Amino acid sequence: MISDKIQPHHLDRKALLYVRQSSAHQVLHNRESSALQYAMRDRLAALGWSEIEVIDEDQGRSGSTATHRSGFQRLVTEVGLGKVGIVLMLEASRLARNHSDWYRLIEICGLTSTLIGDESAVYSPREPNDRLLLGVKGTLSEAELFTLRTRLYEGRLNKARKGNLQFPLPTGYVRSAAGDWELDPDAQVRERLTCLFDSFRRHGIARSVVRDLKQQGLDLPTRMTTRDGYGSLIWQTPSLSAVVRILHNPAYAGVYVFGRWE
Repeated sequence: MISDKIQPHHLDRKALLYVRQSSAHQVLHNRESSALQYAMRDRLAALGWSEIEVIDEDQGRSGSTATHRSGFQRLVTEVGLGKVGIVLMLEASRLARNHSDWYRLIEICGLTSTLIGDESAVYSPREPNDRLLLGVKGTLSEAELFTLRTRLYEGRLNKARKGNLQFPLPTGYVRSAAGDWELDPDAQVRERLTCLFDSFRRHGIARSVVRDLKQQGLDLPTRMTTRDGYGSLIWQTPSLSAVVRILHNPAYAGVYVFGRWE
Protein backbone atom coordinates (compact mmCIF):
# COMPACT_ATOMS: atom_id res chain seq x y z
CA MET A 1 0.00 0.00 0.00
CA ILE A 2 3.01 2.33 -0.12
CA SER A 3 1.89 5.18 -2.37
CA ASP A 4 3.34 8.43 -3.70
CA LYS A 5 -0.13 9.93 -3.27
CA ILE A 6 0.53 10.25 0.45
CA GLN A 7 1.94 13.72 1.01
CA PRO A 8 3.24 15.42 4.21
CA HIS A 9 0.02 17.40 4.62
CA HIS A 10 -1.90 14.11 4.70
CA LEU A 11 0.33 12.75 7.44
CA ASP A 12 -0.11 15.96 9.44
CA ARG A 13 -3.78 15.14 9.78
CA LYS A 14 -5.25 12.12 11.54
CA ALA A 15 -6.20 8.83 9.89
CA LEU A 16 -9.65 7.29 10.30
CA LEU A 17 -10.08 3.51 10.26
CA TYR A 18 -13.72 2.55 9.67
CA VAL A 19 -14.77 -0.85 11.03
CA ARG A 20 -18.24 -2.27 10.41
CA GLN A 21 -20.13 -5.52 9.95
CA SER A 22 -23.73 -5.60 8.81
CA SER A 23 -25.45 -7.56 11.58
CA ALA A 24 -25.07 -8.50 15.23
CA HIS A 25 -24.78 -12.15 14.16
CA GLN A 26 -21.74 -11.32 12.00
CA VAL A 27 -20.16 -9.35 14.81
CA LEU A 28 -20.54 -12.28 17.22
CA HIS A 29 -19.64 -15.14 14.90
CA ASN A 30 -17.52 -13.72 12.08
CA ARG A 31 -14.60 -12.78 14.31
CA GLU A 32 -12.01 -13.16 11.56
CA SER A 33 -13.47 -10.27 9.56
CA SER A 34 -13.39 -8.01 12.63
CA ALA A 35 -9.81 -9.01 13.35
CA LEU A 36 -8.78 -8.19 9.76
CA GLN A 37 -10.40 -4.78 9.94
CA TYR A 38 -8.85 -3.82 13.27
CA ALA A 39 -5.46 -5.09 12.06
CA MET A 40 -5.47 -2.43 9.34
CA ARG A 41 -4.46 0.02 12.06
CA ASP A 42 -0.95 -1.41 11.69
CA ARG A 43 -1.01 -0.59 7.98
CA LEU A 44 -1.80 3.02 8.74
CA ALA A 45 1.10 3.16 11.18
CA ALA A 46 3.40 1.64 8.53
CA LEU A 47 2.28 4.30 6.06
CA GLY A 48 3.43 7.01 8.46
CA TRP A 49 0.39 8.10 10.44
CA SER A 50 0.90 8.63 14.16
CA GLU A 51 -2.64 9.81 14.99
CA ILE A 52 -5.06 7.02 14.16
CA GLU A 53 -8.71 6.94 15.20
CA VAL A 54 -10.85 3.82 14.91
CA ILE A 55 -14.56 4.36 14.23
CA ASP A 56 -16.45 1.18 15.12
CA GLU A 57 -19.73 2.32 16.67
CA ASP A 58 -21.60 1.18 13.53
CA GLN A 59 -20.89 -2.49 14.26
CA GLY A 60 -24.00 -4.59 13.59
CA ARG A 61 -25.64 -1.96 11.37
CA SER A 62 -26.39 -2.24 7.67
CA GLY A 63 -24.55 -0.05 5.19
CA SER A 64 -27.65 0.39 3.02
CA THR A 65 -28.26 3.81 4.57
CA ALA A 66 -26.37 6.31 6.72
CA THR A 67 -29.46 7.37 8.66
CA HIS A 68 -28.79 5.19 11.70
CA ARG A 69 -25.00 5.05 11.43
CA SER A 70 -23.62 7.68 13.79
CA GLY A 71 -20.06 6.52 13.09
CA PHE A 72 -20.34 7.17 9.35
CA GLN A 73 -21.95 10.55 9.98
CA ARG A 74 -19.13 11.50 12.35
CA LEU A 75 -16.59 10.35 9.75
CA VAL A 76 -18.15 12.55 7.07
CA THR A 77 -18.17 15.51 9.47
CA GLU A 78 -14.49 15.06 10.36
CA VAL A 79 -13.55 14.81 6.68
CA GLY A 80 -15.59 17.90 5.85
CA LEU A 81 -13.73 19.90 8.50
CA GLY A 82 -10.43 19.04 6.84
CA LYS A 83 -9.11 17.12 9.87
CA VAL A 84 -8.56 13.79 8.11
CA GLY A 85 -5.66 12.73 5.89
CA ILE A 86 -7.01 9.31 4.92
CA VAL A 87 -10.11 7.18 5.42
CA LEU A 88 -9.23 3.50 5.46
CA MET A 89 -11.54 0.46 5.38
CA LEU A 90 -11.26 -3.17 4.40
CA GLU A 91 -13.42 -2.65 1.31
CA ALA A 92 -15.84 -0.10 -0.08
CA SER A 93 -18.93 -1.94 1.18
CA ARG A 94 -17.84 -1.27 4.79
CA LEU A 95 -18.34 2.46 4.28
CA ALA A 96 -21.55 2.42 2.26
CA ARG A 97 -23.75 0.24 0.11
CA ASN A 98 -25.76 3.26 -0.91
CA HIS A 99 -24.87 5.17 -4.08
CA SER A 100 -25.64 8.63 -2.69
CA ASP A 101 -23.76 8.09 0.60
CA TRP A 102 -20.67 6.76 -1.18
CA TYR A 103 -20.51 9.56 -3.77
CA ARG A 104 -21.15 12.22 -1.13
CA LEU A 105 -18.09 10.97 0.77
CA ILE A 106 -15.96 10.91 -2.39
CA GLU A 107 -17.01 14.47 -3.21
CA ILE A 108 -16.16 15.75 0.27
CA CYS A 109 -12.82 13.90 0.24
CA GLY A 110 -12.01 15.52 -3.09
CA LEU A 111 -12.77 19.00 -1.76
CA THR A 112 -10.66 18.52 1.38
CA SER A 113 -7.82 16.57 -0.29
CA THR A 114 -8.52 13.47 1.83
CA LEU A 115 -7.32 10.09 0.63
CA ILE A 116 -9.41 6.93 0.61
CA GLY A 117 -7.77 3.54 1.10
CA ASP A 118 -8.73 -0.11 1.22
CA GLU A 119 -6.82 -3.37 1.62
CA SER A 120 -5.26 -3.11 -1.84
CA ALA A 121 -4.56 0.54 -2.65
CA VAL A 122 -4.71 4.23 -1.77
CA TYR A 123 -6.91 6.47 -3.90
CA SER A 124 -7.02 10.22 -4.35
CA PRO A 125 -10.54 11.47 -5.20
CA ARG A 126 -8.92 14.46 -6.90
CA GLU A 127 -7.41 12.26 -9.61
CA PRO A 128 -9.79 11.30 -12.45
CA ASN A 129 -8.67 7.67 -12.69
CA ASP A 130 -8.90 7.13 -8.94
CA ARG A 131 -12.28 8.82 -8.83
CA LEU A 132 -13.48 6.47 -11.57
CA LEU A 133 -12.21 3.41 -9.68
CA LEU A 134 -13.86 4.57 -6.46
CA GLY A 135 -17.11 5.09 -8.33
CA VAL A 136 -16.94 1.55 -9.74
CA LYS A 137 -16.25 0.13 -6.28
CA GLY A 138 -19.28 1.92 -4.87
CA THR A 139 -21.49 0.78 -7.74
CA LEU A 140 -20.36 -2.83 -7.35
CA SER A 141 -21.01 -2.67 -3.61
CA GLU A 142 -24.54 -1.36 -4.15
CA ALA A 143 -25.20 -3.93 -6.89
CA GLU A 144 -24.02 -6.72 -4.59
CA LEU A 145 -26.52 -5.65 -1.93
CA PHE A 146 -29.31 -5.48 -4.53
CA THR A 147 -28.42 -8.98 -5.76
CA LEU A 148 -28.44 -10.38 -2.23
CA ARG A 149 -31.83 -8.81 -1.52
CA THR A 150 -33.25 -10.19 -4.77
CA ARG A 151 -32.04 -13.70 -4.00
CA LEU A 152 -33.45 -13.56 -0.48
CA TYR A 153 -36.82 -12.32 -1.76
CA GLU A 154 -37.01 -14.96 -4.48
CA GLY A 155 -36.17 -17.66 -1.94
CA ARG A 156 -38.86 -16.34 0.39
CA LEU A 157 -41.42 -16.20 -2.43
CA ASN A 158 -40.58 -19.72 -3.61
CA LYS A 159 -41.04 -21.03 -0.06
CA ALA A 160 -44.38 -19.20 0.19
CA ARG A 161 -45.58 -20.80 -3.06
CA LYS A 162 -45.12 -24.18 -1.38
CA GLY A 163 -46.90 -23.02 1.76
CA ASN A 164 -43.76 -23.58 3.82
CA LEU A 165 -42.93 -19.99 4.73
CA GLN A 166 -43.54 -19.53 8.44
CA PHE A 167 -44.79 -16.33 10.02
CA PRO A 168 -46.45 -15.45 13.33
CA LEU A 169 -49.65 -17.42 13.75
CA PRO A 170 -52.96 -15.67 14.45
CA THR A 171 -54.37 -15.85 17.96
CA GLY A 172 -56.09 -19.18 18.51
CA TYR A 173 -53.42 -21.25 16.79
CA VAL A 174 -50.08 -22.63 17.96
CA ARG A 175 -47.35 -24.45 16.11
CA SER A 176 -46.71 -28.09 16.94
CA ALA A 177 -43.28 -29.67 17.32
CA ALA A 178 -43.60 -30.87 13.71
CA GLY A 179 -44.31 -27.33 12.49
CA ASP A 180 -48.03 -27.86 11.81
CA TRP A 181 -50.84 -25.54 12.91
CA GLU A 182 -52.90 -26.64 15.90
CA LEU A 183 -55.72 -25.05 17.86
CA ASP A 184 -54.60 -23.22 20.97
CA PRO A 185 -54.63 -25.63 23.94
CA ASP A 186 -56.14 -22.87 26.10
CA ALA A 187 -59.92 -23.53 26.03
CA GLN A 188 -60.68 -19.93 27.09
CA VAL A 189 -58.87 -18.58 24.03
CA ARG A 190 -60.85 -20.84 21.70
CA GLU A 191 -64.14 -19.96 23.38
CA ARG A 192 -63.48 -16.21 23.19
CA LEU A 193 -62.77 -16.38 19.44
CA THR A 194 -65.88 -18.51 18.93
CA CYS A 195 -67.88 -15.85 20.77
CA LEU A 196 -66.44 -13.14 18.49
CA PHE A 197 -67.30 -14.96 15.27
CA ASP A 198 -70.79 -15.90 16.53
CA SER A 199 -71.43 -12.23 17.31
CA PHE A 200 -70.31 -11.22 13.81
CA ARG A 201 -72.61 -13.84 12.24
CA ARG A 202 -75.53 -12.32 14.13
CA HIS A 203 -74.79 -8.66 13.42
CA GLY A 204 -72.51 -8.58 10.39
CA ILE A 205 -70.94 -5.37 11.74
CA ALA A 206 -67.56 -5.17 13.49
CA ARG A 207 -68.64 -2.29 15.75
CA SER A 208 -71.54 -4.37 17.03
CA VAL A 209 -69.11 -7.18 17.87
CA VAL A 210 -67.00 -4.75 19.91
CA ARG A 211 -70.13 -3.53 21.71
CA ASP A 212 -71.22 -7.11 22.53
CA LEU A 213 -67.84 -8.04 23.94
CA LYS A 214 -67.63 -4.92 26.09
CA GLN A 215 -71.17 -5.36 27.39
CA GLN A 216 -70.31 -8.89 28.47
CA GLY A 217 -66.99 -7.78 29.96
CA LEU A 218 -65.00 -10.06 27.67
CA ASP A 219 -61.40 -9.24 26.78
CA LEU A 220 -59.66 -10.46 23.62
CA PRO A 221 -56.63 -12.76 23.77
CA THR A 222 -53.45 -12.11 21.84
CA ARG A 223 -50.04 -13.76 21.63
CA MET A 224 -46.93 -11.59 22.01
CA THR A 225 -44.85 -11.39 18.82
CA THR A 226 -42.05 -9.21 20.19
CA ARG A 227 -38.72 -10.72 21.22
CA ASP A 228 -39.40 -10.11 24.90
CA GLY A 229 -42.13 -12.48 26.00
CA TYR A 230 -42.62 -13.99 22.54
CA GLY A 231 -45.62 -16.35 22.47
CA SER A 232 -46.96 -15.37 25.90
CA LEU A 233 -50.71 -14.81 26.18
CA ILE A 234 -52.16 -11.44 27.19
CA TRP A 235 -55.75 -10.21 27.40
CA GLN A 236 -56.77 -6.78 26.11
CA THR A 237 -59.92 -4.68 26.06
CA PRO A 238 -61.75 -5.19 22.73
CA SER A 239 -61.13 -2.49 20.15
CA LEU A 240 -62.46 -2.00 16.64
CA SER A 241 -59.02 -2.39 15.06
CA ALA A 242 -58.37 -5.67 16.92
CA VAL A 243 -61.75 -7.12 15.90
CA VAL A 244 -61.35 -6.06 12.25
CA ARG A 245 -57.84 -7.53 12.18
CA ILE A 246 -59.23 -10.90 13.30
CA LEU A 247 -62.19 -10.80 10.90
CA HIS A 248 -59.94 -9.92 7.94
CA ASN A 249 -57.37 -12.62 8.65
CA PRO A 250 -57.82 -15.38 6.01
CA ALA A 251 -56.12 -17.93 8.29
CA TYR A 252 -59.39 -18.31 10.25
CA ALA A 253 -61.00 -19.48 7.01
CA GLY A 254 -58.26 -22.09 6.54
CA VAL A 255 -56.52 -20.16 3.75
CA TYR A 256 -52.73 -19.74 3.47
CA VAL A 257 -51.93 -16.25 2.19
CA PHE A 258 -48.64 -14.47 1.50
CA GLY A 259 -48.13 -10.91 0.27
CA ARG A 260 -51.50 -9.62 1.38
CA TRP A 261 -51.77 -5.84 1.82
CA GLU A 262 -54.45 -4.18 3.92
